[in-house]
Amino acid sequence: MAAAFRRGCGILRSLPHFEWRAQHTKASLKQEPGLGFNFELTEQQKEFQTTARKFAREEIIPVAAEYDRTGEYPFPLIKRAWELGLINAHIPENCGGLGLGTFDACLITEELAYGCTGVQTAIEANSLGQMPVILAGNDQQKKKYLGRMTEQPMMCAYCVTEPSAGSDVAGIKTRAEKKGDEYIINGQKMWITNGGKANWYFLLARSDPDPKVPPSKAFTGFIVEADTPGIHIGKKELNMGQRCSDTRGISFEDVRVPKENVLIAEGAGFKIAMGAFDRTRPTVAAGAVGLAQRALDEATKYALERKTFGKLLVEHQAVSFLLAEMAMKVELARLSYQRAAWEVDSGRRNTYYASIAKAFAGDIANQLAADAVQIFGGYGFNTEYPVEKLMRDAKIYQIYEGTAQIQRLIIAREHIGKFKN
Repeated sequence: MAAAFRRGCGILRSLPHFEWRAQHTKASLKQEPGLGFNFELTEQQKEFQTTARKFAREEIIPVAAEYDRTGEYPFPLIKRAWELGLINAHIPENCGGLGLGTFDACLITEELAYGCTGVQTAIEANSLGQMPVILAGNDQQKKKYLGRMTEQPMMCAYCVTEPSAGSDVAGIKTRAEKKGDEYIINGQKMWITNGGKANWYFLLARSDPDPKVPPSKAFTGFIVEADTPGIHIGKKELNMGQRCSDTRGISFEDVRVPKENVLIAEGAGFKIAMGAFDRTRPTVAAGAVGLAQRALDEATKYALERKTFGKLLVEHQAVSFLLAEMAMKVELARLSYQRAAWEVDSGRRNTYYASIAKAFAGDIANQLAADAVQIFGGYGFNTEYPVEKLMRDAKIYQIYEGTAQIQRLIIAREHIGKFKN
């Protein structure tokens, strides 16, 4: 299985799988105790980054505007990313994957997002759907559901959000009732990325009907085959941005799920779902940074070409200072996601840093996209130029995988908790 997966991985297939993050694992820190902070990427990391950058600039950017216009799902690009090894980066080696950590996945994600965050979100949603299985699945579950994704390009989805329960995960109403060796699931999910393209879902449902039971014990996580009878997939939503990403509502009517598809045990679902965010929020932040970097680059190139009042835009201090502010913000946002990724790859709880990265990078993406439109002036408001798409695409980074406000609640809780202990 592993050999089949890596056969088409181009540059990546020749990379060693044990030394690719020399400064990013506990084991490596023990080997080199004097290393300290190191901002230099390993040669393997540079290869991942270069491959993703080349793919984004040569294959994603030329078609991104058309995918945005039509809303068509970018499966040809996803298939190509799979062939290059740029998708399913987290899947363990014993399931046929590359077994990359969060830091390396972030490097790839930033480059893909530079090309188009709609394409990047479609790809990255796989990691979110897979993460509960990677973290909590048993060997049989991992090999069955993660293994199949390395054999051919296919998608999965994280099925948690509901029409009345987004950030308030504890408010989920989808029910799972145990009957014999099965669970009967009824409910409705909403805003599910890859919802209409997924082969299987991670599904969070309430398994204890008692409203007094705390969330940490009331919910169960399931792996659900997408073709199970009783699953009804809604229409593709037409969103403000990231339009080629497949976002849908999904309803479950007496859907039967075997007990062997429960992750860990009944009642463990909430912790699994929240634990996945610590791994995926740095990657979402990396996507926001990719968009921000693209906005900065497009604005800078335009300012070096456009003349007003007899001077290039960059020769006006107001514009050059704005570009300087944009550069400062994107560099700091990049450092924030790298710290969050470094923490989790070092084996430490990174909730605090993950939320800082997600909140800060999401805000920065929106600020830089708006600044880029401002520098372009009237042209920035026109669909013939790329920055209006960046502005539309950026907004979701302040919403999905926990809103900007929820991240601040988490940061405040973690920060204040240090003083209470």
